[in-house]
Amino acid sequence: MTEPRPSPEPPAHCDVLVVGGGINGAGIARDLAGRGLRVVLCEKDDLASHTSGASTKLIHGGLRYLEYYEFGLVRKSLAEREVLLKSAPHIMWPLRFVMPHDPGMRPAWMIRIGLFMYDHLARREVLPGSGSIDLRSHAAGKPLQRRFSRGFVYSDGWVDDARLVVLNALDAAARGATVLTRCACIDAKREATQWQLTLREAGGATRRLTARALVNAAGPWAAQFLAEHAHAPKTRALRLVKGSHIVVPRMFEHDHAYIFQNPDKRIIFAIPYEGAFTLIGTTDVEYRGPIGDAKIDEEEIVYLCEQASRYFERPVRRADVHWSYSGVRPLIDDESGNPAAVTRDYSLELDTSAAPLLSVFGGKITTFRKLAEEAADRLSPPLAVAKGAWTEGTFLPGGDLSAWIGPPQRPDTDFERFVQALTKKHPALPEALVRRLARAYGGRVSLVLDAGPAGTLGAEVAPGLFEAELNYLHAHEWARSTDDVLWRRSKLGLHMDAAARARVADWCRSHWPEAASAAAASKETTWS
Repeated sequence: MTEPRPSPEPPAHCDVLVVGGGINGAGIARDLAGRGLRVVLCEKDDLASHTSGASTKLIHGGLRYLEYYEFGLVRKSLAEREVLLKSAPHIMWPLRFVMPHDPGMRPAWMIRIGLFMYDHLARREVLPGSGSIDLRSHAAGKPLQRRFSRGFVYSDGWVDDARLVVLNALDAAARGATVLTRCACIDAKREATQWQLTLREAGGATRRLTARALVNAAGPWAAQFLAEHAHAPKTRALRLVKGSHIVVPRMFEHDHAYIFQNPDKRIIFAIPYEGAFTLIGTTDVEYRGPIGDAKIDEEEIVYLCEQASRYFERPVRRADVHWSYSGVRPLIDDESGNPAAVTRDYSLELDTSAAPLLSVFGGKITTFRKLAEEAADRLSPPLAVAKGAWTEGTFLPGGDLSAWIGPPQRPDTDFERFVQALTKKHPALPEALVRRLARAYGGRVSLVLDAGPAGTLGAEVAPGLFEAELNYLHAHEWARSTDDVLWRRSKLGLHMDAAARARVADWCRSHWPEAASAAAASKETTWS
């Protein structure tokens, strides 16, 4: 397959324009391109710059959804966990979750029944089943208050959500799609057999193209896009719910995550994050402000600190919050009174009364591949596409490690064997750097290691970040600003002080012609 490079030039005509560079839009573009269609994906900001890059970063069935009788959604999500883990073992891996038992919350028998269903609703090959643990002797009990003596443990998965979006866009481009970032679809006029489309780039230049079909995957902007740009009636009500997270210094040393039950019947997670940190979230708050301006409220910070402090021996204090982020989830309005109870399932609306229009409502990151497959299946008849579903069992870019380790065995052990092989090939590189690059790029890591001057990493722009990686991110992964590098393609910003981040910004502005305008146009990452 030809190695893709970001293309600034959209074709004059395509089969499908996909609007929205989140996980659903990127997944749909990938699936359609793999079926032989000419696809253009446009995103008004950067890839994964909104909801899809602000998740709790879990590949999970949704244990708590069982209480709301969402058995179909849970089954579908559980079945997808191992499909996704096998497709990209560098950015996704198994994670064990510990639920301390609080008798004042859900009774033990109810938890056991829920975990039994969680184990058996879908087939498992890699992930171990659930069980009980003695927190007085298990390592997971050490950071908890002494009143917790019993707990339950089960399996789900972790994902680097922003990189998952990028990998889908990379695969779409490798299969012939054109990916346009910082390029908005500002007008879509529907005709009998095609759409007349106007795209506007960040600098203000506009381009026109035609497409046989239009996919509205604008996430929380989906209803707004239909009304204001596609001149189409809104067919599905969306409920916008803000989910916020805080990042604090590491609360525990082991590699398990926690799921905590709260008195309001919600749950929060406390997850190992970026080595030195713990990620705590999420909230569920009705959101009615400008979608792109969502930020954590002080009340949310207090809530997350208080609920985590109900479990940890060492309280989580406001002053501990190192960073925070928020995303707006576009949930299907099922008239549930409690935002936490609103379904996380998705709905696809296909209108073929003229040129096809497919709108995506709702969804969760775990089911993105199934959503994309179903969307492509729905569009195939009106577009006369013969090729069927193909993404299950197919690696995402970097996920195929066989050139380094031979035939795959298990995604978690495969990755560790890959790190060993990479370390052996590059013994002069620091071990932490080798592991980070392996995690980020998987089997594509040689493209990074060879992207500096004379095949070296080049100068170290900031601690652990070299010119070679910056060159690669710009040439191959649509990075155009400092935030693209430090907060979406990586989370290196968490590990740098202000001076180091400024050096990265200076380097980008001096080497990338788009960086200055991108920084001016975007809302830079803010710190708590």
